Amino acid sequence: MKLQRLLSLTRQAIDAYHMINPDDHIALGLSGGKDSLTLLYALANLRKFYPSSFQLSAITVDLGLGNLFLEPIRTLCDELSVPYQIIPTEIGKILFDIRKESNPCSLCAKLRKGALNRTAKELGCNKVAYAHHRDDLIETMMLSLLYEGRFYAFSPYTYLDRMDLTVIRPLMFVTEPEVVGFQHKYQLPVCKNPCPVDGQTKREYVKNLAKQLEKENPGAKNRMFRAILDGQIPGWPAATTKTP
Repeated sequence: MKLQRLLSLTRQAIDAYHMINPDDHIALGLSGGKDSLTLLYALANLRKFYPSSFQLSAITVDLGLGNLFLEPIRTLCDELSVPYQIIPTEIGKILFDIRKESNPCSLCAKLRKGALNRTAKELGCNKVAYAHHRDDLIETMMLSLLYEGRFYAFSPYTYLDRMDLTVIRPLMFVTEPEVVGFQHKYQLPVCKNPCPVDGQTKREYVKNLAKQLEKENPGAKNRMFRAILDGQIPGWPAATTKTP
């Protein structure tokens, strides 16, 4: 995927759901993975011409697991003129040494988001951008159906009243294969995930299941995504422009 297509899909999502307003200060949660680095490229370049001017700051929450080499990411942020902060935490120690969690993902996400949101507020941000893409929405819907018995996927934007922050998801129209293609084309400095349970979760199972369904039923993912957009999920805003 070329940068031009990435910017087009990102802008479509932002415009459809009014994710960015004039003078927003957006904190980007930068994990170092391909998704968040793609979002960094998208927002940093969109910032140059988007009608509503906005500020952008990048934040990495370091779980304290070690082997997290972030200097190439710092260099990229410098090249893109995006201020960058690394927030050291002991989340890894809490999960694996103190609590010895066998299923740590939910608590880990909660603690990471808490650290990210607090830092965003300290920086004066009013919005936080997550790098969830189209396949993430589909997999979240499948997880909800299989394990909770309800039809659900996270909203294009979510207001967190306790923090007075709005979470936005500008990559929601971008597929994971497109992200992978962008990663390779632009040689993104992806940082390997140091989490010891990476690739062993229910989400990984559902990711593989979705791929199998697509293989056996071509177009299944497109139909599931359209079902999400048209499904009147509680809390979802209505799109004001045409969606893919």
